[in-house]
Amino acid sequence: MRFDDAAWEASETISDSWVAGLFQPDTLRAIGDFMIKHRRGVPIELCQPRAGTFNVSFRMKFEDGGSALIRFPKPGTTMFPEEKVRNEVATMRYIQEHTSIPVPFVLHRGTREESPLGLGPFILMEYVEHAMDLGEALNTPTLGVDDRPVLDPAIDVGKLEMFFGQLADILLQLSRCSLSRIGSLMQVDYFTWEPKHRPLSMGMNELVRLGTLPRSKLPTTTFETASNYFQALANLHCEHLYHQRNDAVDSADDCRRRFVARRLFSRLAGEKGGRLASSRTDHGPFTLWCDDLRPSNILLNERLQIVGVVDWEFTYAAPVQFSQALPWWLLLEQPEYWSDGVEAWERIFESRLQPVHHDSTIIYRWVR
Repeated sequence: MRFDDAAWEASETISDSWVAGLFQPDTLRAIGDFMIKHRRGVPIELCQPRAGTFNVSFRMKFEDGGSALIRFPKPGTTMFPEEKVRNEVATMRYIQEHTSIPVPFVLHRGTREESPLGLGPFILMEYVEHAMDLGEALNTPTLGVDDRPVLDPAIDVGKLEMFFGQLADILLQLSRCSLSRIGSLMQVDYFTWEPKHRPLSMGMNELVRLGTLPRSKLPTTTFETASNYFQALANLHCEHLYHQRNDAVDSADDCRRRFVARRLFSRLAGEKGGRLASSRTDHGPFTLWCDDLRPSNILLNERLQIVGVVDWEFTYAAPVQFSQALPWWLLLEQPEYWSDGVEAWERIFESRLQPVHHDSTIIYRWVR
């Protein structure tokens, strides 16, 4: 459904006001002093902050050639900042220990009380030097900075296969992370991580931020089975319809269609061993899934090789069906924002896919 415009405006007002306060000299000085305290070396420059949807980051350059990055969740857009930071750090450390996926090294993380001037929970990490992100490399070159990205229709096929070959390796490694429950990771000790917290997803954050859903309606536990998780998601979709203001629908018929769609999904979720959760995979093992894994969060060097994957917020152990689905971001743009409509997006998306059999498993190649 469309998000609540009043909630969106309130979210941006809070976020913009907080970001504006970061440029005060005393604030910048406190952030710089804090970074120097936790990263050895002679500092050279505190760079201008960079703001994304959910975070603001500051980079400090050092004389030894390295850099550190401190990142704060933005109030107003991040509904569960402490939980988000805690989950992300545990995930990054797990990935570093169990895969060869390049992620930033975490120097320090802390709560709002431990942050400079109480700005909020934070992650202080080594900055990954890079030439560009993958989204820039794939984007249509004639588009402007303010335009939504679209896969370059004239991109060289060999170049595209090289990029997505590297991405496939990342996705395969994540899909091989075997976890016993559905949920966000907690580091138990130096060598052990377990899904001990509820699966905090981007959708949950956005339902509270822009869908006016009460926090009390969100899941609070981990899940032992995929079918239980799908049923919880079905209930969440229904609660969203019940709680968001009426201007989220266009008419009585529109509301009826949305209600029927949610009830149908709920029925599918309730089918034991059915189309959503088969009996073979219902009890796991479950795989690592990142809601925000997309080309703009994948960093490349001058040779167009991946040197870093960042922004592991909203990552959790999920049903295997999540990792087996084709990623929406193969065209860069989301289907709901495609200028010619969802059907045109689907047609172009499918025209680029060609099934290929490999080791008795159907995989998909990106083709021109």
